[in-house]
Amino acid sequence: MTEVDIEKENAAIAKAYKELLKVSYQTLTVADKKLIRQAFDVAVDAHKNQRRKSGEAYIFHPIAVAKLVAQEIGLDATCIAAALLHDVVEDSPDYTLADIEEKFGKTVARIVDGLTKISSLSKEADVSTQAENFRKMLLTLNDDVRVIIIKIADRLHNMQTMDSMRSDKQEKIASETLYIYAPLAHRIGLYNIKSELEDLGLKYTEPEVYNEIHNKIKESKEEQDAYIKAFAKVIQDSLDKEGLNYDIKGRPKSIYSIRRKMLKQGVSFDEVYDKFAVRIIYKSDFANEKFLAWKIYSIVTDHFIPNPIRLRDWISSPKSTGYEALHITVMGPKGRWVEVQIRSERMNEIAEKGYAAHYKYKEGHAEDALDTWIDKLQEALESNETNAVDFVEQFKLNLYSKEIYVFTPKGDLKSLPKGATPLDFAFSIHTEVGMKTRGAKVNGKLVPLSHELQSGDQVEILTSESIKPNSNWLDYATTARARSKIKSSLKDEKKEVAVEGKEILRRKLKQLKINLNEKSINEMVVFFKLKTSLDLFYRVGIGSIDNAMLKDFASSRSNAFMSYIKSKIRKPTVIQNIDKDEITANYDSLVFGKEEEKLDYKLSACCNPIPGDDVFGFLTINEGIKVHKKNCPNALSLQSNYAYRIMQAKWIDSSQQEFAAQITLSGIDNLGLVNNITKVISSNMHVNMKSISFQSDDGVFSGKINVVVKNNTMLKKLMENLKKINGIDKVLRV
Repeated sequence: MTEVDIEKENAAIAKAYKELLKVSYQTLTVADKKLIRQAFDVAVDAHKNQRRKSGEAYIFHPIAVAKLVAQEIGLDATCIAAALLHDVVEDSPDYTLADIEEKFGKTVARIVDGLTKISSLSKEADVSTQAENFRKMLLTLNDDVRVIIIKIADRLHNMQTMDSMRSDKQEKIASETLYIYAPLAHRIGLYNIKSELEDLGLKYTEPEVYNEIHNKIKESKEEQDAYIKAFAKVIQDSLDKEGLNYDIKGRPKSIYSIRRKMLKQGVSFDEVYDKFAVRIIYKSDFANEKFLAWKIYSIVTDHFIPNPIRLRDWISSPKSTGYEALHITVMGPKGRWVEVQIRSERMNEIAEKGYAAHYKYKEGHAEDALDTWIDKLQEALESNETNAVDFVEQFKLNLYSKEIYVFTPKGDLKSLPKGATPLDFAFSIHTEVGMKTRGAKVNGKLVPLSHELQSGDQVEILTSESIKPNSNWLDYATTARARSKIKSSLKDEKKEVAVEGKEILRRKLKQLKINLNEKSINEMVVFFKLKTSLDLFYRVGIGSIDNAMLKDFASSRSNAFMSYIKSKIRKPTVIQNIDKDEITANYDSLVFGKEEEKLDYKLSACCNPIPGDDVFGFLTINEGIKVHKKNCPNALSLQSNYAYRIMQAKWIDSSQQEFAAQITLSGIDNLGLVNNITKVISSNMHVNMKSISFQSDDGVFSGKINVVVKNNTMLKKLMENLKKINGIDKVLRV
C-alpha cells in the first residue's frame, strides 16, 4: 500500500472509532471513555498486520462488532471494550489473557476468554462439530451471558460482510447461523438481530428466493407507507382525545418470516396477508402501563374489528424472554388484516435490546426470566447423556416453542412449551416429583400422562413411592429437562439389570463349557446382532436371551466349519443382486464434487429429489452418499452440523431414468373436474400417472396424484398446466 492509502485507511479507522463513541447510548463517564480508548489502541496494535478476505484492515471488524453491541443491544463500556478485544488473544501472539486482565480487569478478561474459547473450539470430526461447539458455547453462559451476546454481534457482522467469500463457505456459515445463532438471539430477546440473521441466512442458502421476496417488498414499500398512514389517521384523533403520548410506526415483516409463511400455508407472496405490523409505542410510568395498553386496545377495536382468535396478551403473562406487548390482528382499510402491537417505551426497549434492557429495568420487578432460563440450561448441560446433535435439537425445541401457562394446585403460574404433558409439568416442579409420578389430574379430572396441556389448565400430580420411570415415559415427555432425567434413570436401571445379567450369563455358559471372556462376549454380541456388551447382559438379565438361544450360540460356535461352508453357499445370491442393480443404474445422472465424479448414492426418503432439483450429497456413516434437495427440511441441520460431509452434486443427462413425485391439489369442486385433471396429465408427454385420489368436502376438493417423471422441468410444466384448470386453487409438490 502507498503512503496515501495508509493515511486514508487510518483516517477511516479514526472515523469508525468516533462513530462508535457517538452511538454508545449511555452517557459514558470519563473512566468509560478511557477504557474504550485503551481497548481500541490494543486492538489496533494486535491486528495491525491483518486483513479480511475483502482486503480491508481487520480492525474494522472489531469496531463494527463493538458498535452493534453499543447501538443495537445497548450494552455498557465493559462490553464495548470486550467486543473491541474479542479476537486479540486468538489472533496476536503479543497479547495473552493475563495481559488483558492486567490492563482491563477481571470482567473484560473473562468475557474475552469466553469468546476465545468459542472461536478455538476443537474440531472433532467424529461428533457433529457444530453441535458440539454449540454445547460448549452455551457452557460459557454461566461464565457470563455477555459472551454469547458479543458472539451473536460478531456473527451478525460476519454475515453482513460475507460477499467476498467462496459460495460453499457462505452456505456453510449461513446454515450454521440459521441453525444455531438465530434461535439463540431469539432466546436472549434480540428480535431485531434475530430477524436480520435469518434474512441474511436465507440470502446465502436460497439466494433466488431471497432476492425475489426482497424485490417485491421494495416495490410495495410506497403503497405500504401510504396504507399505514391511512390506518394511523383513523385512530389518531381518539388517541389524542385521551391525552396519550404515543408514536405509530409501521414495520414490514422480515423476508425470512414471509418465506416461512409462504411455505407453511402453501401461498404466494401476494397471498400472505399480514406482511406488515403497526406498532403503537406509548409513554407511561410503570404503574399505569397495563391500564394504558388496554385503553389503546379498546380505542383500536372501536375503529377496526379485531380477529378474536388472534389476540396475544403478553402483558399479563410475559414470554420467558421477558417480551411484553399486546398483539391484536384487526380488519384494516381495504379489507386487509393488520397486526397491531401495543407496547410502552420500556416494553419496546426490552423487545429491541433484549437482555441488556432487562438489566436496566430489573430493579425491584419480578424475577428475571433470563436468569431462570440460564438455570434450566445449566441443568441440561450438566446432564451429559444426550449426544451433541440431540442436545441442539432438544434445545431448539424448547427455544422456538410457543409457551402455555398452567396453574399449580395452589394457584402459582408455570410456563411450559406448547405441547407439554402432565409429565413435563411434574419434572418442572421438581425431579423427585417427576420420578414418582403415578398419574395426573387436570382441572380436577384424571387424565393420561400423554394428555396435552392447554393454557389455563390447573394441574395436580399424583405421586407414589413405588413408581419409577419406564421407557413409555419418553413418548409422553416433550421438554428437554424431563427427557434427560427419564433417560438417565432408565440408563441406571439398565445398568443394574446388566450387572445381574452378567452373573447369570457366566453361570449358564459354564454349563455349556464356555468361558465368559472378551472373545466370547464379542462373539455373542455379533451372534445376537446387538451393539454393545451392556445390551447383551441386559437382555440376559430380563430373560429375552434364554437357555435355548444360548445353546444355539454354543452349537454355532462348535460348528464354525459348517457355518463357513453355509456362508459360502449363501454368497452368490448377493452377487446376483449387485449385478441387477448395476444394469438399472447404468444411466445414473448425478455427479459429485468439482471433478463431477460418478459415485454410488441413494436418494433420501425425506425429500425425494428428482433430476433437475437443486441437490447436495451427504456422506452418511452406514449408507454411503445420500442425496437431499437443497430445501429439504433436514438440509439446514446437516449443512450446519456436518459441513465436512457435504458434497456438491448436480444432475446431468437424465433422459433414461424415471422418478416418482407427489402432487397435491386443492380447489372448488365442480362437475368434470377429475376428468379435466386426468386429461391434462395424460396429454403431458413423458408423465406417467401411478395413482390418484380425490376427496370432496362440502364443495371444497383436495387430491393427491403420484406421477413418474424424467426430471424437474417436466414436473414444473405439468404443475403449471394443472394450475390453469378452472376451479383449481393450489398445486404443490410434496
